[in-house]
Amino acid sequence: MRFVEFLRTTVLLCAGAATLLATITVIGATREYDPVLVAFSAVWWLAATAFGTVLGRRADANPPITQLLAAARSTTTLPELRPAGTLLNRLWSLLLFTVLAAGVGIVLPQVAAIGTGFAIALPLALRRQERAVLAIEERDAVRFYVERTSPVKPMQLVRTPGFGGDFVLRGVS
Repeated sequence: MRFVEFLRTTVLLCAGAATLLATITVIGATREYDPVLVAFSAVWWLAATAFGTVLGRRADANPPITQLLAAARSTTTLPELRPAGTLLNRLWSLLLFTVLAAGVGIVLPQVAAIGTGFAIALPLALRRQERAVLAIEERDAVRFYVERTSPVKPMQLVRTPGFGGDFVLRGVS
């Protein structure tokens, strides 16, 4: 799976997790009206939004992503492309977080409210990283792919030859 597609999918899945957890929080808060939970949720979600927005304001790649790109191993062949397996392998922690927070949140909506804040901040912090990686790929005429590794080991990338030119960024607005 291309790394830019992985970043894009991560942002969308985090936003989906935030939506699910926020829905569980709202249902729990309206079941037995709890003004403290409503006020706490509103403040926490606004703070998470501000924090994620500040972290994601950079147009260049974040230092951890830059290090990941720099450490990519070069190859001339495409790696095995298994997008579903790659997403499950690398984002299992997001799935576990969402399922646990949603499960506990049904009984204790405060847990879902806290989880929502984290799920709001992450996609906002990552929202521009895809474009930064695309720009690096375009500049260096390479493509980065997520390498298949153990789910508990750090992510590794593979660098393959790409195409030069500016055709990739024309469609991105």
